[in-house]
Formats: sequence, C-alpha cells, structure tokens
Amino acid sequence: MATREWTGVHPQAIVDASAKLADNVTVGPWSYIGPGVEIGEGTEIMSHVVIKGPTVIGRNNRIFQFSSVGEECQDKKYAGEPTRLVIGDNNIIRENCTVHRGTVQDQGETRIGNGNLLMAYVHVAHDCVLGDNVILANCTTLAGHVTVDDYAILGGGTMVHQFCHIGAHSMAAGGSIVLKDIPAYVMASGQSAEPHGMNVEGLKRRGFGKEILVSLRRAYKVIYRQGLTTEQAINTLATDFADLPEITPLIESLRRADRGIIR
Repeated sequence: MATREWTGVHPQAIVDASAKLADNVTVGPWSYIGPGVEIGEGTEIMSHVVIKGPTVIGRNNRIFQFSSVGEECQDKKYAGEPTRLVIGDNNIIRENCTVHRGTVQDQGETRIGNGNLLMAYVHVAHDCVLGDNVILANCTTLAGHVTVDDYAILGGGTMVHQFCHIGAHSMAAGGSIVLKDIPAYVMASGQSAEPHGMNVEGLKRRGFGKEILVSLRRAYKVIYRQGLTTEQAINTLATDFADLPEITPLIESLRRADRGIIR
C-alpha cells in the first residue's frame, strides 16, 4: 500500500493516513483523499478532487478536477450512518461531477459498475446503481434510488426522477425529463419523456443483427401500439418471442416498473 510519501501522490495533495492506495495510483495537487477510501491500481486522480469515504474505487479509473466523490448524501433523513460508495474499473468521471454515498433506507450503497463515462457536471445521487458501459452526458442529474442498466445513454441535461429505472441499451435525448421507467432498448425524449421507437442505431453499433432488430421493433409495437396494459404486453412478449433471448431484458424492465413505463 502507498503512503503519502509515495511518488505517485503530489506533495500538495492530502491523503489521509488510513486511506489505501495501490502502488501505481496517482493523485494530483490540491486533491484530498479522506479516511475510509480505497483506490485500486492504475487509477488517476487529477488536481482539486475530493474523495471521502467509506468509498471503494477499482482499477484504471480517471477522475477529473473539481469532482466530489463519496460525499454524504443530500437526503434530510441521513443521520451520519456509515454508508458507502463503490466504483468499479475503467470509469471516466469528468470535471465537476458529484457522486454521493447511499442511505440506510435503501441498500446503504451507491454503486457504479465498469467502463462508464460520466461527463462534466453529472450528479449521481444516493443509492443510485449504474451498470456497465453507461454514458451520462453533461449535466445529467440522477435523483436518489435511480438504476441505469448496461449501455444506456442519457443525453445532456437529462433529469431522472427518484426510483426510476433506465433499461439496458435505452437512450434519452438531451434535455429529457424522465418521470417513469424507460424500458430496455427504447428511445425517449421530451418533458416529460415519451417513447420514440427502439434505439436501432445504438443496437447496430453493438452488433445486434437484422433479424433481432426486426423482432425488437415488433416487440415495441406490442407494448405501445396494441393498447395493452403492461401486464398484457409482458404475457404477449413472453409467448410470441419465447425463442428470442434478447427479449428477456425488455420483459424484465417491464416487470420491475413499479412507477410505470413512459407512454
């Protein structure tokens, strides 16, 4: 484990004696690494970053200047409980991002997976869960208890209401206000957000074949063009697309939509 005398930590950085830094972590000038922080190999902390614990950060992350990571949440119910933030590997957190720890009213943990990009001024509130390869564009704001599944993209200035679930491979246009769940694969936009077909171009880039895309377009029509309730749509999808593995994320995103889905 590194100490504050290790050459990767700038002399003008402050690293608490209890923080655990892998041997090749770099910390820029005027950054603060507080007690209860663990940082994995190859992670780079730029200047003027504040990281508070309990926070665990994995390998090969890059956290840019003026970001605040692992601060206590903005929930009035929070009473100093030892909640934490867990960040995986290969994430990029750009300038002025804020990522808060969880609350005991949920799992006590905010979680960010692997390979995500949080652009400048993004806010990730308490108890949020981000999967892998998510993109949150500039000024995107996630309220508490939001879940964003793998490969979802939220355009700049998107605002997501608490407890919403953003499905895998979905996309919200910049400036959207998301008040209900976005099902997997669906494109959304508006204030409040409405569905606008499947995220076909994104799926093509990720290797989804033509036949699968045709089937997913048909599935979209089952949900949004046949006047079915969500439960009826789930039953129809499970029957009509039983041989399509890619339908599973879509069905699961409908099943967990306690707040309802965008319409």
